[in-house]
Amino acid sequence: MAKSINWLKDRTFHHSDFSDIAALVRAKEEQGLRISLCFPTLNEEATIAKEIVVIRSELEIRHKLIDEIVVIDSGSSDKTCEVAREFGAKVYLAEEILPSIAPYKGKGENLWKALYVLEGDIILYIDADIKNIHPRFAYGLLGPLLLTEGVRFTKAFYDRPIALDQKTIKPSGGGRVTELVTRPLFSIFYPELSQFIQPLSGEYAGFRDCFDAISFPIGYGIETSMLMDLYERYGMEAMAQVDLDKRVHRNQSTLALGRMSFGIMQTFIAKLKQSGKADIAARLHDTMIQYELENREYRRKESVIRIVERPPIIDLPEYREKFPDRAAAFSAKGKEGA
Repeated sequence: MAKSINWLKDRTFHHSDFSDIAALVRAKEEQGLRISLCFPTLNEEATIAKEIVVIRSELEIRHKLIDEIVVIDSGSSDKTCEVAREFGAKVYLAEEILPSIAPYKGKGENLWKALYVLEGDIILYIDADIKNIHPRFAYGLLGPLLLTEGVRFTKAFYDRPIALDQKTIKPSGGGRVTELVTRPLFSIFYPELSQFIQPLSGEYAGFRDCFDAISFPIGYGIETSMLMDLYERYGMEAMAQVDLDKRVHRNQSTLALGRMSFGIMQTFIAKLKQSGKADIAARLHDTMIQYELENREYRRKESVIRIVERPPIIDLPEYREKFPDRAAAFSAKGKEGA
């Protein structure tokens, strides 16, 4: 009989628990694993160079923990791609991956297409706008996967001061969408998932088969959808969270956070309908309506945000052809569970 766990206690770690990077490398090599790091980008020339240099110098060159660093770009208009190549990352344009499939724009699209070009057995995703990047953002998330039996997926949490401009840091203020939207929804429908301190954090890692098996909304709902799908498929014991101390990032306007919230709620409702947890018969609208004061007059602003969801990539013929061993292993698991 499997040992029951206290999830918040037994599956919450601190990055310092895994600061012995040599031990992580040994565990990786003993298990015969390869690790890939993906940065999804859109106009991140201000931060991407430092992120690549810090991670690559410590965890790819000095220690052989990470085997490849890849940038998947949404079509940046700045020098993100040029800078990333200059500092040693492999760079792909998302629209050029799987060209036979009509492309979309969005972070989830980048993460999904990354699976086709990454070679690792463990996939690590890190956002490209981190101003205080440190190797802990990588080794902290990889540690539980390599050293804790049963953990298949890890997610970051941290203090979230916000950079208001080049010189001004607001010590708190991050996580508004989490506390006003995602956590209340989880508390109602998925109370176990409410234990994730920051369910919308953009840094997470997992064994490839976890990501192969789930769908990827292309937009704002990707993190929420991922947790819901992994929970349904593997349960809480297979997931963990890691305290990375602090993450400094750029500020977003209230209007932008409103659009993000709208997209998350759309995705959440769609997942509820799929799971049978809620029966919503009425047609749902896909236009976010907002008002902004301009020249002493409130102007109506409309943003059309449609749900587009990429299917589990393991179902894609091109993916199964490129990775026949993974396709065979997935099929075998399906037969065992039948």
